[in-house]
Amino acid sequence: MELTLLGTGTPVGLPRPGCPCAACAVCVGTRSRAATAVLVDGALLLDLTPGAVLAGARAGHSLTGVRQVLLTHPHDGPAVELPPGLPTAVRVPDGQELSVISGHRVRAAAMDAPGTGYEVTGPDGGRLLYLPPGGAPAGTAGQSGRRPYDTVLADVLGRPEALARLRASGAVGPATDVIAVHLDHDVPPGRELERRLAAAGARAVPDGTTVLVGAYEAVPDLPRRTLVLGGARSGKSVEAERRLESFPEVVYVATGGTRDGDTEWARRVGLHRERRPATWRTVETCELVPLLADDGPALLIDCLALWLTEAMDRAGAWDDEVWAERGREELAERTAALVAAVRTTRRRVVLVSNEVGSGVVPATASGRRFRDELGRLNARVAGECEHVLLVVAGQAVVLKE
Repeated sequence: MELTLLGTGTPVGLPRPGCPCAACAVCVGTRSRAATAVLVDGALLLDLTPGAVLAGARAGHSLTGVRQVLLTHPHDGPAVELPPGLPTAVRVPDGQELSVISGHRVRAAAMDAPGTGYEVTGPDGGRLLYLPPGGAPAGTAGQSGRRPYDTVLADVLGRPEALARLRASGAVGPATDVIAVHLDHDVPPGRELERRLAAAGARAVPDGTTVLVGAYEAVPDLPRRTLVLGGARSGKSVEAERRLESFPEVVYVATGGTRDGDTEWARRVGLHRERRPATWRTVETCELVPLLADDGPALLIDCLALWLTEAMDRAGAWDDEVWAERGREELAERTAALVAAVRTTRRRVVLVSNEVGSGVVPATASGRRFRDELGRLNARVAGECEHVLLVVAGQAVVLKE
């Protein structure tokens, strides 16, 4: 099957009309995106959008051969004048199948939100899953006993957990070409968009691009070990979570533990939990070495600064005499064990830590000791990671890739 993406944006397009945001301001020229619509083998049109005929002409295709027009959006949207010669746009009821005269078989997949998804099987056996904006399949989208889809067009950034569910059910495999559509102004275009999608194992293409279903397209793999650094409230934890939000299973390792009677801390922990996907499992521990040594799903460790606090507590590092007598050596041994575990782990892991320094000198010897040890720990862990990010004011800067 040959797919031509006539548009890849939200129903209102990108930039949004009249929107003053920074992302819309730079979504001009080749970065602009019309409402998502897909032409399949010149015969099947998924979503009828304003300017479809012109978009097809720009991509070198005519719509005169279209035999079926299907709608997916949660609502029919603004009235669109039907171009001459096109059949009336219809919506297939959930679960029903449709055979197109061109030899394509279409099955309407039930969504967990308003809208209709379509599974399209081409005459050559290629399989496509096309999802509406904000939609994810309810159940396994008829996947039982079937091979993964060759191509998936989905709202990857709006519903990352939908991709995780598709992977968990086997509907998306290692060779599935996942293309992000219904792109909005939540993520600026360019490198930031590419980075976010690469973390999800997906890619974006410009409007007018033609792709072949089943053709392999290499997408950069998420590095096995990633360190995310940042200051307080920089957005480092959110960035770390984004790295794994499309994975079907993740173990979130909280090193902060619980603090009896501290309601403000409990509220912070609660907000973190609410933000994470429901399929993630939380483990509260500072015993990181056994977790890194075991096989299992991806780990998100948040954060090394709290781990170091607990490690210094154990070593009595806050007391100058204890530190000089035995604390320095005990902490060095525990830090070395953690760094070695990061080096040898077979699991995919994202670690979070606080960046230190920036010219502020702590007033106490113990404060300066913690600053120095955290700086050393960050440097050693960064040396064992393939990928290192620094998050500043919510913006991720790549330090190592």
